[in-house]
Amino acid sequence: MLTAEQLLAAQKANVETLFGLTQKAFEGVEKLVELNVQATKAALTDTASNTQAIMSVKDAQELLTLQASLMQPLAEKASAYSRQLYEIASGTGAEFTKAAESQAAEAQQKFMSVVDNVAKNAPAGSETAVAVMKNAVAAATNAMESVQKAVKQASDIAESNFNTMASNALAASKPVAKKR
Repeated sequence: MLTAEQLLAAQKANVETLFGLTQKAFEGVEKLVELNVQATKAALTDTASNTQAIMSVKDAQELLTLQASLMQPLAEKASAYSRQLYEIASGTGAEFTKAAESQAAEAQQKFMSVVDNVAKNAPAGSETAVAVMKNAVAAATNAMESVQKAVKQASDIAESNFNTMASNALAASKPVAKKR
């Protein structure tokens, strides 16, 4: 059985974890707001200078050349923005994952302590039931570890695909800008 002190300690740890995750979430939101403010300022500056450049165009050929020259920096900035946005999201998500894994490991350890305590105090002849319970816990632990590994691999693949897609999009925009 858990004592009152153990329950209070567990509750305190849960509250601390909640506040820590809330802080990480706010840090992620702050980074996102900062990124969007920077992107908006840059967009306004670019719009002003591009408008000035367009207003000074003398003929259609010059307009096409100018338009083409504006496409590459736009693609690069969009790619950089997407990359930074992804880094903020994945960084914040990683903090939540780390906390969840830590909580799961701690809960598992406490549960195993309870199982061991029950096994020590089990009446004679219940060894088989205790062994079945321990095996079930071990199987559940292995299954959870497998799921965590699969999620990590999927996240790594998604990040790799995102980076490849961003690089390909940026590379594809370069020839388009040069052709015009």
